[in-house]
Amino acid sequence: MPAKLFFELSEEKKARILHAGLMEFAEHGYENSSTNRIVKNACISKGSLFQYFSSKEELYFYILDMVTEEYIADLEQAASTLSAELFARIREYALAEFTWYIRHPEPAKLIIHAFTDYHSELYPEIAARYSMQEDTLFHKLLENVDSTQFLWDKSKTIHLLKWFLKGFNEDFAAGIKDTGDMDLETIRNKYEIELTEYMKLLKTGIIRKE
Repeated sequence: MPAKLFFELSEEKKARILHAGLMEFAEHGYENSSTNRIVKNACISKGSLFQYFSSKEELYFYILDMVTEEYIADLEQAASTLSAELFARIREYALAEFTWYIRHPEPAKLIIHAFTDYHSELYPEIAARYSMQEDTLFHKLLENVDSTQFLWDKSKTIHLLKWFLKGFNEDFAAGIKDTGDMDLETIRNKYEIELTEYMKLLKTGIIRKE
């Protein structure tokens, strides 16, 4: 947690510091980020920054907590309006998640950096800190789904779908990093088409029926 002094700052100054930190971590990740650039963009001294936060790591986790809380709250709200049918719900949820990324590009970049940079020194702590929140969100997403047609145990089916969606999103995000000339609507359509194809594969299975 930041020092008490940080919470005594004006709302404008707090927002300026957090925005500078968010932009820096989103662009460079944790390990390649610079507190020198953060204080320059926040228009404060380096000494002031470390009066508010004891370390770069503390600032990073405070911002990541803030962004993750907003992300989860928005997706929980979106999940409350989804279809009851399993695959329709997964597709609608995935599109809601992708739309959130489009509408919040810098927070999305921060989240993607945090959860896909497996070589980062902070990754073990990030995984431990947020994995339960991720599991809770996904179980909330599927808690009221019609499971009468499941061939297998519901909890195992949910885990399989979670692994699929997480892996698909990470691969898709990695694949569009160099498509800066592609507009957002084109990217969204590409995402929806590829997701639908894989969802169909999951629904019908990979082995021909005898």
